[in-house]
Amino acid sequence: MQLFDWIILIVTLLFIVIYGAWKTRGSKNVEDYVLGNNETPWFTVGLSVMATQASAITFLSTPGQAFHDGMGFVQFYFGLPIAMVVICVTFIPIYHKYKVFTAYEYLEKRFDLETRSLAAILFLVQRGLGTGITIYAPSIILSALLGWNITYMNIIIGVLVIIYTFSGGTKAVNVTQKQQMFVILTGMVITFFLILHYLPNEMTFDNAMHIAGANDKMNIVNFSFDLNEKYTFWSGITGGFFLALAYFGTDQSQVGRYLSGKSVRESQMGLIMNGLLKVPMQFGILLTGVMVFVFFQFNETPLNFNPNNKQLVENSIYKNDYQNLQKDLDKLSEDEKVINLLYIDQLNQDYDNPTLRKELVDLALKEKDLRAQGREIISKVDKNSETNDKDYVFFYFILHYLPKGLIGLLLAVIISAAMSSTASGLNALASTTAIDIYKRNVKEGKTARHYLNVTKFFTLMWGIIAIAFACIATLFENLIQLVNIIGSIFYGTVLGIFLVGFYFKKVQGKAIFYSAVISQITIILIYYFAIFIYPSGEEKLGYLWLNFIGALLTIVLSYLLQKTIFKNKNDNSAPKEIIV
Repeated sequence: MQLFDWIILIVTLLFIVIYGAWKTRGSKNVEDYVLGNNETPWFTVGLSVMATQASAITFLSTPGQAFHDGMGFVQFYFGLPIAMVVICVTFIPIYHKYKVFTAYEYLEKRFDLETRSLAAILFLVQRGLGTGITIYAPSIILSALLGWNITYMNIIIGVLVIIYTFSGGTKAVNVTQKQQMFVILTGMVITFFLILHYLPNEMTFDNAMHIAGANDKMNIVNFSFDLNEKYTFWSGITGGFFLALAYFGTDQSQVGRYLSGKSVRESQMGLIMNGLLKVPMQFGILLTGVMVFVFFQFNETPLNFNPNNKQLVENSIYKNDYQNLQKDLDKLSEDEKVINLLYIDQLNQDYDNPTLRKELVDLALKEKDLRAQGREIISKVDKNSETNDKDYVFFYFILHYLPKGLIGLLLAVIISAAMSSTASGLNALASTTAIDIYKRNVKEGKTARHYLNVTKFFTLMWGIIAIAFACIATLFENLIQLVNIIGSIFYGTVLGIFLVGFYFKKVQGKAIFYSAVISQITIILIYYFAIFIYPSGEEKLGYLWLNFIGALLTIVLSYLLQKTIFKNKNDNSAPKEIIV
Protein backbone atom coordinates (compact mmCIF):
# COMPACT_ATOMS: atom_id res chain seq x y z
CA MET A 1 0.00 0.00 0.00
CA GLN A 2 1.11 3.54 -0.82
CA LEU A 3 1.11 6.48 1.61
CA PHE A 4 -1.95 7.94 -0.16
CA ASP A 5 -3.87 4.69 0.51
CA TRP A 6 -3.00 4.89 4.21
CA ILE A 7 -4.17 8.50 4.37
CA ILE A 8 -7.52 7.65 2.70
CA LEU A 9 -8.03 4.66 4.99
CA ILE A 10 -7.14 6.36 8.29
CA VAL A 11 -8.97 9.63 7.59
CA THR A 12 -12.16 7.80 6.54
CA LEU A 13 -12.24 5.56 9.61
CA LEU A 14 -11.34 8.30 12.10
CA PHE A 15 -14.00 10.60 10.64
CA ILE A 16 -16.69 7.94 11.10
CA VAL A 17 -15.67 7.15 14.69
CA ILE A 18 -15.15 10.75 15.86
CA TYR A 19 -18.28 12.05 14.10
CA GLY A 20 -20.41 9.25 15.56
CA ALA A 21 -19.12 9.73 19.10
CA TRP A 22 -19.40 13.55 18.97
CA LYS A 23 -22.79 13.73 17.25
CA THR A 24 -24.54 11.38 19.69
CA ARG A 25 -22.81 12.03 23.01
CA GLY A 26 -24.73 12.50 26.25
CA SER A 27 -27.58 9.95 26.37
CA LYS A 28 -29.72 10.73 29.42
CA ASN A 29 -31.69 7.49 29.82
CA VAL A 30 -32.29 4.00 28.42
CA GLU A 31 -34.97 5.22 26.00
CA ASP A 32 -32.51 7.68 24.48
CA TYR A 33 -29.68 5.13 24.42
CA VAL A 34 -31.64 2.13 23.08
CA LEU A 35 -34.35 3.77 20.97
CA GLY A 36 -32.65 7.04 20.03
CA ASN A 37 -35.70 8.86 21.43
CA ASN A 38 -37.63 7.63 18.38
CA GLU A 39 -36.24 10.45 16.25
CA THR A 40 -34.84 8.48 13.29
CA PRO A 41 -36.29 9.40 9.84
CA TRP A 42 -37.25 6.67 7.37
CA PHE A 43 -34.28 7.24 5.06
CA THR A 44 -31.82 6.73 7.93
CA VAL A 45 -33.80 3.68 9.09
CA GLY A 46 -33.50 2.16 5.60
CA LEU A 47 -29.77 2.84 5.30
CA SER A 48 -29.15 1.56 8.82
CA VAL A 49 -31.03 -1.66 8.12
CA MET A 50 -29.04 -2.18 4.91
CA ALA A 51 -25.72 -1.37 6.59
CA THR A 52 -26.42 -3.78 9.44
CA GLN A 53 -26.85 -6.69 7.03
CA ALA A 54 -24.16 -5.59 4.58
CA SER A 55 -21.18 -6.63 6.69
CA ALA A 56 -17.59 -6.91 5.53
CA ILE A 57 -18.37 -10.54 4.81
CA THR A 58 -20.77 -9.37 2.10
CA PHE A 59 -18.05 -7.47 0.27
CA LEU A 60 -15.33 -10.07 0.79
CA SER A 61 -17.19 -13.33 0.23
CA THR A 62 -19.97 -12.46 -2.20
CA PRO A 63 -17.72 -11.50 -5.18
CA GLY A 64 -15.63 -14.63 -4.53
CA GLN A 65 -18.82 -16.68 -4.41
CA ALA A 66 -19.76 -15.32 -7.85
CA PHE A 67 -16.22 -15.85 -9.20
CA HIS A 68 -16.40 -19.56 -8.43
CA ASP A 69 -20.12 -20.39 -8.62
CA GLY A 70 -21.76 -17.61 -10.59
CA MET A 71 -24.87 -15.52 -9.92
CA GLY A 72 -26.99 -18.26 -8.36
CA PHE A 73 -26.40 -16.98 -4.82
CA VAL A 74 -28.75 -14.05 -5.55
CA GLN A 75 -31.65 -16.52 -5.16
CA PHE A 76 -30.86 -16.50 -1.44
CA TYR A 77 -32.48 -13.02 -1.31
CA PHE A 78 -35.61 -13.73 -3.36
CA GLY A 79 -37.79 -14.11 -0.27
CA LEU A 80 -36.56 -10.88 1.33
CA PRO A 81 -38.94 -8.35 -0.33
CA ILE A 82 -41.93 -10.52 0.61
CA ALA A 83 -40.65 -10.74 4.19
CA MET A 84 -40.39 -6.92 4.32
CA VAL A 85 -44.06 -6.59 3.43
CA VAL A 86 -45.12 -9.10 6.11
CA ILE A 87 -43.02 -7.34 8.76
CA CYS A 88 -44.42 -3.94 7.79
CA VAL A 89 -48.01 -5.20 8.01
CA THR A 90 -47.73 -7.34 11.16
CA PHE A 91 -44.55 -6.90 13.20
CA ILE A 92 -43.97 -3.14 13.18
CA PRO A 93 -47.50 -2.07 14.22
CA ILE A 94 -47.43 -4.52 17.14
CA TYR A 95 -43.97 -3.45 18.33
CA HIS A 96 -44.95 0.23 18.20
CA LYS A 97 -48.33 -0.41 19.82
CA TYR A 98 -46.72 -1.89 22.93
CA LYS A 99 -43.79 0.60 22.89
CA VAL A 100 -41.22 -2.14 23.39
CA PHE A 101 -37.49 -1.57 23.81
CA THR A 102 -36.67 -5.00 22.34
CA ALA A 103 -38.60 -7.49 20.22
CA TYR A 104 -38.62 -10.04 23.04
CA GLU A 105 -40.65 -7.86 25.40
CA TYR A 106 -43.69 -8.62 23.27
CA LEU A 107 -43.29 -12.32 24.11
CA GLU A 108 -43.75 -11.67 27.83
CA LYS A 109 -46.96 -9.79 27.13
CA ARG A 110 -48.21 -12.55 24.86
CA PHE A 111 -46.84 -15.60 26.69
CA ASP A 112 -44.68 -15.40 29.81
CA LEU A 113 -41.29 -14.40 31.18
CA GLU A 114 -39.79 -17.85 30.45
CA THR A 115 -40.60 -17.62 26.74
CA ARG A 116 -39.26 -14.06 26.58
CA SER A 117 -36.03 -15.15 28.28
CA LEU A 118 -35.65 -18.23 26.06
CA ALA A 119 -36.00 -16.20 22.85
CA ALA A 120 -33.59 -13.57 24.20
CA ILE A 121 -31.00 -16.22 25.10
CA LEU A 122 -31.25 -17.88 21.67
CA PHE A 123 -30.70 -14.46 20.13
CA LEU A 124 -27.72 -13.73 22.38
CA VAL A 125 -26.05 -17.03 21.47
CA GLN A 126 -26.32 -16.68 17.70
CA ARG A 127 -25.77 -12.91 17.54
CA GLY A 128 -22.81 -13.14 19.92
CA LEU A 129 -21.17 -15.63 17.55
CA GLY A 130 -22.19 -13.63 14.49
CA THR A 131 -20.80 -10.38 15.86
CA GLY A 132 -17.44 -12.03 16.50
CA ILE A 133 -17.41 -13.23 12.89
CA THR A 134 -18.12 -9.72 11.56
CA ILE A 135 -14.87 -8.63 13.23
CA TYR A 136 -12.92 -11.75 12.32
CA ALA A 137 -13.89 -11.87 8.63
CA PRO A 138 -12.07 -8.74 7.44
CA SER A 139 -9.23 -9.29 9.91
CA ILE A 140 -8.23 -12.68 8.53
CA ILE A 141 -8.30 -11.49 4.94
CA LEU A 142 -6.40 -8.29 5.65
CA SER A 143 -3.83 -10.12 7.74
CA ALA A 144 -3.28 -12.75 5.02
CA LEU A 145 -2.96 -10.34 2.11
CA LEU A 146 -1.24 -7.41 3.82
CA GLY A 147 0.79 -9.27 6.39
CA TRP A 148 -0.98 -7.51 9.28
CA ASN A 149 -1.23 -9.27 12.64
CA ILE A 150 -4.72 -10.76 12.82
CA THR A 151 -5.03 -10.30 16.59
CA TYR A 152 -4.14 -6.61 16.32
CA MET A 153 -6.66 -6.22 13.49
CA ASN A 154 -9.43 -7.80 15.58
CA ILE A 155 -8.63 -5.49 18.48
CA ILE A 156 -8.42 -2.35 16.33
CA ILE A 157 -11.76 -2.94 14.57
CA GLY A 158 -13.45 -3.95 17.84
CA VAL A 159 -12.15 -0.96 19.79
CA LEU A 160 -13.13 1.53 17.07
CA VAL A 161 -16.70 0.21 17.16
CA ILE A 162 -16.88 0.12 20.96
CA ILE A 163 -15.85 3.79 21.21
CA TYR A 164 -18.87 5.27 19.44
CA THR A 165 -21.38 2.51 20.27
CA PHE A 166 -20.59 2.82 23.98
CA SER A 167 -20.82 6.60 23.74
CA GLY A 168 -24.03 7.10 21.79
CA GLY A 169 -25.95 3.80 21.63
CA THR A 170 -28.57 3.47 18.89
CA LYS A 171 -28.17 7.07 17.72
CA ALA A 172 -24.47 6.52 17.17
CA VAL A 173 -25.13 3.31 15.23
CA ASN A 174 -27.70 5.01 12.99
CA VAL A 175 -25.62 8.14 12.37
CA THR A 176 -22.38 6.31 11.55
CA GLN A 177 -24.11 3.79 9.31
CA LYS A 178 -25.20 6.58 6.97
CA GLN A 179 -21.56 7.54 6.47
CA GLN A 180 -20.51 3.90 6.17
CA MET A 181 -23.10 3.11 3.51
CA PHE A 182 -21.96 6.12 1.49
CA VAL A 183 -18.35 4.88 1.63
CA ILE A 184 -19.41 1.31 0.81
CA LEU A 185 -21.62 2.12 -2.18
CA THR A 186 -19.14 4.66 -3.59
CA GLY A 187 -16.26 2.19 -3.40
CA MET A 188 -18.18 -0.67 -5.00
CA VAL A 189 -19.56 1.43 -7.88
CA ILE A 190 -16.10 2.83 -8.70
CA THR A 191 -14.59 -0.66 -8.58
CA PHE A 192 -17.22 -2.11 -10.92
CA PHE A 193 -16.62 0.50 -13.60
CA LEU A 194 -12.85 0.22 -13.22
CA ILE A 195 -13.08 -3.51 -13.93
CA LEU A 196 -14.99 -2.76 -17.13
CA HIS A 197 -12.33 -0.19 -18.04
CA TYR A 198 -9.58 -2.80 -17.53
CA LEU A 199 -11.14 -5.26 -19.98
CA PRO A 200 -9.75 -5.39 -23.57
CA ASN A 201 -10.62 -2.34 -25.68
CA GLU A 202 -12.53 -4.36 -28.26
CA MET A 203 -14.71 -5.89 -25.56
CA THR A 204 -18.18 -4.61 -24.72
CA PHE A 205 -20.24 -5.28 -21.62
CA ASP A 206 -22.44 -7.55 -23.72
CA ASN A 207 -19.33 -9.52 -24.73
CA ALA A 208 -18.41 -9.90 -21.05
CA MET A 209 -21.87 -11.29 -20.30
CA HIS A 210 -21.48 -13.84 -23.11
CA ILE A 211 -18.12 -14.99 -21.73
CA ALA A 212 -19.57 -15.27 -18.25
CA GLY A 213 -22.54 -17.16 -19.63
CA ALA A 214 -20.32 -19.58 -21.53
CA ASN A 215 -18.66 -20.41 -18.19
CA ASP A 216 -21.99 -20.98 -16.39
CA LYS A 217 -21.66 -17.82 -14.30
CA MET A 218 -24.97 -16.30 -15.37
CA ASN A 219 -27.34 -19.06 -14.26
CA ILE A 220 -29.33 -16.74 -12.05
CA VAL A 221 -32.42 -18.85 -11.38
CA ASN A 222 -32.49 -22.57 -10.64
CA PHE A 223 -35.97 -24.14 -10.47
CA SER A 224 -34.67 -27.53 -9.31
CA PHE A 225 -36.59 -29.27 -6.50
CA ASP A 226 -33.42 -31.06 -5.36
CA LEU A 227 -33.03 -30.41 -1.61
CA ASN A 228 -29.28 -30.98 -1.93
CA GLU A 229 -28.95 -27.78 -3.97
CA LYS A 230 -27.93 -24.91 -1.70
CA TYR A 231 -29.43 -22.12 -3.79
CA THR A 232 -32.60 -22.56 -5.81
CA PHE A 233 -35.61 -20.40 -6.52
CA TRP A 234 -37.64 -22.50 -4.11
CA SER A 235 -35.16 -22.46 -1.24
CA GLY A 236 -34.80 -18.69 -1.68
CA ILE A 237 -38.52 -18.01 -1.79
CA THR A 238 -39.22 -20.27 1.23
CA GLY A 239 -36.08 -20.75 3.33
CA GLY A 240 -34.80 -17.31 2.33
CA PHE A 241 -38.19 -15.81 3.15
CA PHE A 242 -38.25 -17.38 6.62
CA LEU A 243 -34.63 -16.39 7.27
CA ALA A 244 -35.35 -12.76 6.25
CA LEU A 245 -38.59 -12.76 8.25
CA ALA A 246 -36.72 -13.99 11.33
CA TYR A 247 -33.69 -11.77 10.85
CA PHE A 248 -35.50 -8.51 10.14
CA GLY A 249 -38.54 -9.30 12.27
CA THR A 250 -37.10 -10.86 15.44
CA ASP A 251 -33.33 -10.17 15.51
CA GLN A 252 -32.79 -7.19 17.82
CA SER A 253 -29.83 -5.98 15.73
CA GLN A 254 -32.37 -5.22 12.99
CA VAL A 255 -35.49 -4.61 15.07
CA GLY A 256 -33.56 -1.97 17.02
CA ARG A 257 -32.92 -0.09 13.81
CA TYR A 258 -36.59 0.48 13.00
CA LEU A 259 -37.86 0.69 16.57
CA SER A 260 -35.98 4.00 16.65
CA GLY A 261 -38.13 5.32 13.79
CA LYS A 262 -40.20 8.46 14.29
CA SER A 263 -43.45 6.58 13.69
CA VAL A 264 -44.92 3.35 12.37
CA ARG A 265 -44.99 4.83 8.88
CA GLU A 266 -41.34 5.97 9.04
CA SER A 267 -40.25 2.49 10.18
CA GLN A 268 -42.31 0.83 7.45
CA MET A 269 -40.92 3.11 4.74
CA GLY A 270 -37.38 2.33 5.91
CA LEU A 271 -37.97 -1.42 5.62
CA ILE A 272 -39.69 -1.11 2.25
CA MET A 273 -36.66 0.86 1.05
CA ASN A 274 -34.49 -2.07 2.13
CA GLY A 275 -36.81 -4.53 0.38
CA LEU A 276 -36.60 -2.60 -2.89
CA LEU A 277 -32.83 -2.04 -2.86
CA LYS A 278 -31.39 -5.17 -1.22
CA VAL A 279 -31.78 -7.62 -4.12
CA PRO A 280 -30.43 -5.15 -6.73
CA MET A 281 -27.50 -4.34 -4.41
CA GLN A 282 -26.61 -8.01 -3.93
CA PHE A 283 -27.07 -8.59 -7.66
CA GLY A 284 -24.58 -5.78 -8.32
CA ILE A 285 -22.03 -7.18 -5.86
CA LEU A 286 -22.34 -10.65 -7.42
CA LEU A 287 -22.04 -9.14 -10.88
CA THR A 288 -18.84 -7.43 -9.75
CA GLY A 289 -17.52 -10.88 -8.82
CA VAL A 290 -18.48 -12.20 -12.25
CA MET A 291 -16.67 -9.26 -13.87
CA VAL A 292 -13.59 -10.14 -11.81
CA PHE A 293 -13.87 -13.65 -13.29
CA VAL A 294 -14.05 -12.20 -16.81
CA PHE A 295 -11.09 -9.93 -16.02
CA PHE A 296 -8.96 -12.93 -15.05
CA GLN A 297 -9.73 -14.55 -18.41
CA PHE A 298 -7.28 -12.01 -19.80
CA ASN A 299 -4.82 -11.76 -16.90
CA GLU A 300 -2.67 -14.11 -14.88
CA THR A 301 -4.27 -15.71 -11.86
CA PRO A 302 -2.79 -17.62 -8.90
CA LEU A 303 -3.51 -21.31 -8.38
CA ASN A 304 -4.95 -20.43 -4.98
CA PHE A 305 -5.85 -16.87 -4.02
CA ASN A 306 -4.97 -17.35 -0.34
CA PRO A 307 -1.29 -16.30 -0.05
CA ASN A 308 -0.92 -18.29 3.17
CA ASN A 309 -1.42 -21.50 1.21
CA LYS A 310 1.25 -20.60 -1.34
CA GLN A 311 3.71 -19.80 1.42
CA LEU A 312 2.82 -23.06 3.15
CA VAL A 313 3.58 -25.12 0.05
CA GLU A 314 6.76 -23.17 -0.75
CA ASN A 315 8.26 -24.47 2.49
CA SER A 316 7.32 -28.11 1.86
CA ILE A 317 8.48 -31.10 -0.18
CA TYR A 318 5.58 -30.45 -2.58
CA LYS A 319 7.00 -27.11 -3.71
CA ASN A 320 7.96 -28.30 -7.22
CA ASP A 321 4.64 -30.08 -7.78
CA TYR A 322 2.75 -26.93 -6.87
CA GLN A 323 4.96 -24.73 -9.06
CA ASN A 324 4.43 -27.09 -12.01
CA LEU A 325 0.68 -26.78 -11.56
CA GLN A 326 1.02 -22.99 -11.50
CA LYS A 327 2.98 -23.14 -14.77
CA ASP A 328 0.24 -25.31 -16.29
CA LEU A 329 -2.33 -22.76 -15.15
CA ASP A 330 -0.30 -19.89 -16.63
CA LYS A 331 -0.17 -21.69 -19.99
CA LEU A 332 -3.88 -22.44 -19.76
CA SER A 333 -4.56 -18.76 -19.02
CA GLU A 334 -2.76 -17.79 -22.22
CA ASP A 335 -4.90 -20.26 -24.18
CA GLU A 336 -8.03 -18.86 -22.53
CA LYS A 337 -7.02 -15.34 -23.48
CA VAL A 338 -6.53 -16.30 -27.14
CA ILE A 339 -9.84 -18.16 -27.38
CA ASN A 340 -11.71 -15.38 -25.55
CA LEU A 341 -10.36 -12.76 -27.95
CA LEU A 342 -11.42 -14.89 -30.93
CA TYR A 343 -14.82 -15.38 -29.33
CA ILE A 344 -15.18 -11.61 -28.81
CA ASP A 345 -14.27 -10.96 -32.43
CA GLN A 346 -17.01 -13.37 -33.54
CA LEU A 347 -19.51 -11.77 -31.14
CA ASN A 348 -18.73 -8.35 -32.58
CA GLN A 349 -19.76 -9.82 -35.92
CA ASP A 350 -23.07 -10.93 -34.37
CA TYR A 351 -22.08 -14.59 -34.35
CA ASP A 352 -22.03 -16.63 -31.14
CA ASN A 353 -19.58 -19.30 -32.33
CA PRO A 354 -20.58 -22.65 -30.72
CA THR A 355 -17.16 -24.20 -31.37
CA LEU A 356 -15.33 -21.42 -29.54
CA ARG A 357 -17.93 -21.49 -26.80
CA LYS A 358 -17.29 -25.22 -26.32
CA GLU A 359 -13.54 -24.59 -26.19
CA LEU A 360 -14.10 -22.03 -23.44
CA VAL A 361 -16.08 -24.58 -21.43
CA ASP A 362 -13.38 -27.22 -21.90
CA LEU A 363 -10.65 -24.80 -20.79
CA ALA A 364 -12.72 -23.80 -17.76
CA LEU A 365 -13.03 -27.47 -16.75
CA LYS A 366 -9.26 -27.91 -17.07
CA GLU A 367 -8.70 -24.83 -14.94
CA LYS A 368 -11.09 -26.17 -12.33
CA ASP A 369 -9.20 -29.45 -12.30
CA LEU A 370 -5.84 -27.70 -11.86
CA ARG A 371 -7.19 -25.70 -8.93
CA ALA A 372 -8.54 -28.90 -7.38
CA GLN A 373 -5.10 -30.51 -7.70
CA GLY A 374 -3.60 -27.44 -6.05
CA ARG A 375 -6.00 -27.79 -3.12
CA GLU A 376 -5.06 -31.44 -2.76
CA ILE A 377 -1.37 -30.50 -2.47
CA ILE A 378 -2.19 -27.85 0.14
CA SER A 379 -4.14 -30.43 2.12
CA LYS A 380 -1.20 -32.85 1.96
CA VAL A 381 1.06 -30.20 3.46
CA ASP A 382 -1.41 -29.35 6.21
CA LYS A 383 -4.71 -31.20 6.44
CA ASN A 384 -6.12 -28.44 8.67
CA SER A 385 -5.39 -25.62 6.21
CA GLU A 386 -8.31 -23.86 4.54
CA THR A 387 -8.05 -24.64 0.84
CA ASN A 388 -11.21 -22.79 -0.19
CA ASP A 389 -10.10 -19.36 -1.38
CA LYS A 390 -13.44 -17.73 -2.20
CA ASP A 391 -13.00 -15.08 0.48
CA TYR A 392 -9.65 -13.97 -0.98
CA VAL A 393 -10.53 -13.54 -4.67
CA PHE A 394 -11.92 -10.01 -4.61
CA PHE A 395 -9.32 -8.67 -2.23
CA TYR A 396 -6.51 -10.17 -4.34
CA PHE A 397 -7.89 -8.21 -7.29
CA ILE A 398 -8.08 -5.01 -5.20
CA LEU A 399 -4.48 -5.22 -4.03
CA HIS A 400 -2.90 -6.20 -7.34
CA TYR A 401 -4.89 -4.25 -9.93
CA LEU A 402 -6.54 -1.15 -8.46
CA PRO A 403 -4.76 2.25 -8.57
CA LYS A 404 -3.35 3.85 -5.41
CA GLY A 405 -5.89 5.75 -3.37
CA LEU A 406 -8.67 3.42 -4.43
CA ILE A 407 -7.02 0.58 -2.52
CA GLY A 408 -7.29 2.68 0.63
CA LEU A 409 -10.93 3.44 -0.17
CA LEU A 410 -11.75 -0.25 -0.69
CA LEU A 411 -10.01 -1.13 2.56
CA ALA A 412 -12.15 1.56 4.20
CA VAL A 413 -15.22 -0.06 2.59
CA ILE A 414 -14.37 -3.44 4.07
CA ILE A 415 -13.55 -2.14 7.55
CA SER A 416 -16.54 0.25 7.52
CA ALA A 417 -18.85 -2.62 6.66
CA ALA A 418 -17.36 -4.64 9.50
CA MET A 419 -17.84 -1.73 11.87
CA SER A 420 -21.46 -1.13 10.86
CA SER A 421 -22.54 -4.74 11.43
CA THR A 422 -20.50 -5.05 14.61
CA ALA A 423 -21.96 -1.83 16.03
CA SER A 424 -25.53 -3.00 15.41
CA GLY A 425 -24.69 -6.37 16.94
CA LEU A 426 -23.15 -4.87 20.09
CA ASN A 427 -26.01 -2.41 20.51
CA ALA A 428 -28.57 -5.22 20.18
CA LEU A 429 -26.68 -7.60 22.46
CA ALA A 430 -26.30 -4.94 25.14
CA SER A 431 -29.94 -3.79 25.05
CA THR A 432 -31.26 -7.37 25.05
CA THR A 433 -29.00 -8.41 27.95
CA ALA A 434 -29.90 -5.29 29.95
CA ILE A 435 -33.64 -5.15 29.25
CA ASP A 436 -34.66 -8.78 28.75
CA ILE A 437 -32.25 -10.62 31.04
CA TYR A 438 -30.80 -8.26 33.67
CA LYS A 439 -33.81 -6.05 34.33
CA ARG A 440 -36.48 -8.76 34.23
CA ASN A 441 -34.56 -11.58 35.92
CA VAL A 442 -31.94 -9.92 38.12
CA LYS A 443 -32.55 -6.32 39.13
CA GLU A 444 -35.92 -4.57 39.03
CA GLY A 445 -36.89 -1.26 40.53
CA LYS A 446 -33.64 0.62 39.86
CA THR A 447 -33.31 4.15 38.49
CA ALA A 448 -33.21 5.08 34.80
CA ARG A 449 -29.57 6.14 35.21
CA HIS A 450 -28.73 2.71 36.66
CA TYR A 451 -30.16 0.88 33.63
CA LEU A 452 -28.41 3.30 31.27
CA ASN A 453 -25.07 2.57 32.93
CA VAL A 454 -25.80 -1.17 32.91
CA THR A 455 -26.58 -1.07 29.18
CA LYS A 456 -23.32 0.74 28.51
CA PHE A 457 -21.49 -1.83 30.63
CA PHE A 458 -23.00 -4.67 28.59
CA THR A 459 -21.98 -2.87 25.38
CA LEU A 460 -18.40 -2.92 26.61
CA MET A 461 -18.70 -6.53 27.82
CA TRP A 462 -20.10 -7.86 24.54
CA GLY A 463 -17.49 -5.87 22.64
CA ILE A 464 -14.72 -7.62 24.55
CA ILE A 465 -16.43 -11.01 24.06
CA ALA A 466 -16.77 -10.39 20.30
CA ILE A 467 -13.10 -9.43 20.02
CA ALA A 468 -12.10 -12.52 22.02
CA PHE A 469 -14.21 -14.79 19.79
CA ALA A 470 -12.75 -13.17 16.67
CA CYS A 471 -9.23 -13.86 17.99
CA ILE A 472 -9.87 -17.60 18.45
CA ALA A 473 -12.12 -18.23 15.44
CA THR A 474 -11.05 -20.41 12.51
CA LEU A 475 -11.88 -19.84 8.85
CA PHE A 476 -14.90 -21.68 7.49
CA GLU A 477 -15.53 -22.74 3.90
CA ASN A 478 -17.06 -19.39 3.07
CA LEU A 479 -17.63 -16.65 5.63
CA ILE A 480 -20.94 -15.43 4.24
CA GLN A 481 -22.24 -19.00 4.41
CA LEU A 482 -21.02 -19.36 7.99
CA VAL A 483 -22.98 -16.32 9.15
CA ASN A 484 -26.12 -17.52 7.37
CA ILE A 485 -25.72 -21.08 8.72
CA ILE A 486 -25.48 -19.81 12.30
CA GLY A 487 -28.58 -17.70 11.71
CA SER A 488 -30.47 -20.57 10.07
CA ILE A 489 -29.86 -22.84 13.08
CA PHE A 490 -31.49 -20.43 15.54
CA TYR A 491 -33.75 -18.10 13.54
CA GLY A 492 -36.41 -20.66 12.63
CA THR A 493 -37.30 -21.46 16.24
CA VAL A 494 -37.38 -17.81 17.32
CA LEU A 495 -39.50 -16.89 14.30
CA GLY A 496 -41.89 -19.74 15.11
CA ILE A 497 -42.39 -18.29 18.60
CA PHE A 498 -43.28 -14.88 17.19
CA LEU A 499 -45.58 -16.27 14.48
CA VAL A 500 -47.49 -18.27 17.08
CA GLY A 501 -47.75 -15.12 19.18
CA PHE A 502 -49.11 -13.09 16.27
CA TYR A 503 -51.45 -15.60 14.60
CA PHE A 504 -52.31 -18.45 17.02
CA LYS A 505 -54.06 -16.71 19.89
CA LYS A 506 -55.13 -19.89 21.72
CA VAL A 507 -51.59 -21.17 22.20
CA GLN A 508 -50.26 -20.17 25.63
CA GLY A 509 -46.89 -19.90 27.37
CA LYS A 510 -46.16 -23.47 28.46
CA ALA A 511 -47.00 -24.95 25.05
CA ILE A 512 -44.84 -22.49 23.11
CA PHE A 513 -41.94 -22.71 25.57
CA TYR A 514 -41.60 -26.50 25.42
CA SER A 515 -42.23 -26.63 21.68
CA ALA A 516 -39.45 -24.07 21.14
CA VAL A 517 -37.00 -26.08 23.26
CA ILE A 518 -37.84 -29.30 21.38
CA SER A 519 -37.66 -27.52 18.02
CA GLN A 520 -34.25 -25.98 18.73
CA ILE A 521 -32.76 -29.31 19.83
CA THR A 522 -34.22 -30.98 16.73
CA ILE A 523 -32.80 -28.33 14.38
CA ILE A 524 -29.33 -28.71 15.89
CA LEU A 525 -29.54 -32.48 15.39
CA ILE A 526 -30.79 -32.06 11.79
CA TYR A 527 -27.95 -29.66 11.04
CA TYR A 528 -25.35 -32.03 12.49
CA PHE A 529 -26.55 -35.23 10.82
CA ALA A 530 -27.80 -33.80 7.49
CA ILE A 531 -25.26 -31.04 6.82
CA PHE A 532 -22.27 -30.72 9.13
CA ILE A 533 -20.85 -34.26 9.04
CA TYR A 534 -20.88 -34.39 5.22
CA PRO A 535 -18.05 -32.99 3.12
CA SER A 536 -18.75 -29.75 1.28
CA GLY A 537 -20.98 -30.30 -1.70
CA GLU A 538 -22.49 -33.55 -0.36
CA GLU A 539 -24.97 -32.13 2.13
CA LYS A 540 -28.24 -34.01 2.41
CA LEU A 541 -30.13 -30.78 3.01
CA GLY A 542 -29.46 -27.16 2.07
CA TYR A 543 -29.05 -25.09 5.25
CA LEU A 544 -31.65 -22.51 4.17
CA TRP A 545 -34.34 -25.13 4.76
CA LEU A 546 -33.52 -25.09 8.50
CA ASN A 547 -35.33 -21.75 8.79
CA PHE A 548 -38.53 -23.16 7.33
CA ILE A 549 -38.31 -26.43 9.29
CA GLY A 550 -37.57 -24.67 12.59
CA ALA A 551 -40.47 -22.23 12.25
CA LEU A 552 -42.94 -24.89 11.07
CA LEU A 553 -41.89 -27.36 13.78
CA THR A 554 -42.31 -24.75 16.53
CA ILE A 555 -45.76 -23.78 15.26
CA VAL A 556 -47.05 -27.36 14.83
CA LEU A 557 -45.64 -28.61 18.13
CA SER A 558 -47.04 -25.67 20.11
CA TYR A 559 -50.49 -26.20 18.60
CA LEU A 560 -50.42 -29.93 19.35
CA LEU A 561 -49.14 -29.44 22.90
CA GLN A 562 -51.82 -26.84 23.59
CA LYS A 563 -54.51 -29.18 22.25
CA THR A 564 -53.29 -32.20 24.25
CA ILE A 565 -50.99 -31.87 27.29
CA PHE A 566 -51.90 -28.28 28.17
CA LYS A 567 -55.51 -28.40 26.97
CA ASN A 568 -57.12 -28.16 30.39
CA LYS A 569 -54.45 -26.10 32.07
CA ASN A 570 -55.02 -22.39 32.55
CA ASP A 571 -51.82 -20.54 31.76
CA ASN A 572 -51.94 -17.43 33.89
CA SER A 573 -48.22 -16.76 33.77
CA ALA A 574 -48.41 -13.95 31.22
CA PRO A 575 -48.48 -10.50 32.84
CA LYS A 576 -51.24 -8.00 32.24
CA GLU A 577 -48.91 -5.57 30.54
CA ILE A 578 -45.43 -5.43 29.21
CA ILE A 579 -42.83 -4.70 31.86
CA VAL A 580 -40.05 -2.48 30.53
